[in-house]
Amino acid sequence: MDALHLLTTRRSEKKLQPPAPNKQQLEQIFQAALHAPDHGKLQPYHFVVIEKDGLPRFAALLKSAVHEFNLGEERLKKAEDLAFRAPMIIAVVAKINTDIAKVPAWEQTLAAGCATYAMQLAANAQGFDNVWVTGPWVNGSDLRNALGCAENDKIIAFLMLGRGEEKIPREPKAADFRHLVSYL
Repeated sequence: MDALHLLTTRRSEKKLQPPAPNKQQLEQIFQAALHAPDHGKLQPYHFVVIEKDGLPRFAALLKSAVHEFNLGEERLKKAEDLAFRAPMIIAVVAKINTDIAKVPAWEQTLAAGCATYAMQLAANAQGFDNVWVTGPWVNGSDLRNALGCAENDKIIAFLMLGRGEEKIPREPKAADFRHLVSYL
């Protein structure tokens, strides 16, 4: 797949079904993450693959966060739906080291975000659709514990991977960026 075409036509797909990436495809996705911009070569991230028997456990962790923060019945249902929205979910944790003055925490978080985006593009390049989601549950104590978060770490993404439902192909439209750009 042509890189420029991939970058200008990428879109999120919320309804995903099997198959999920196999081991070799997943390795390519992680290789892409490791080649994202990363000041200081810190690799300030950790990835947790959630699939098969892990999906019900993930649902329970999301529900625990809903109860912890009293988010209500609507969020409880949304937590259940989220956990089973895709055949594979990769949780991305930004591993923030506040002792490194040269690379501030915000830059480490951006590096983890770039790694996540690289994984999205690598998945797309291999024919997988995906969506990057978060939500109020990312601060849930049980979820943070299950994902191995230290005090300064941030759960920045649940990258959902699979194949999108069959849709009528649509032409990509050019986005108007002019209001976002100025010159000095």
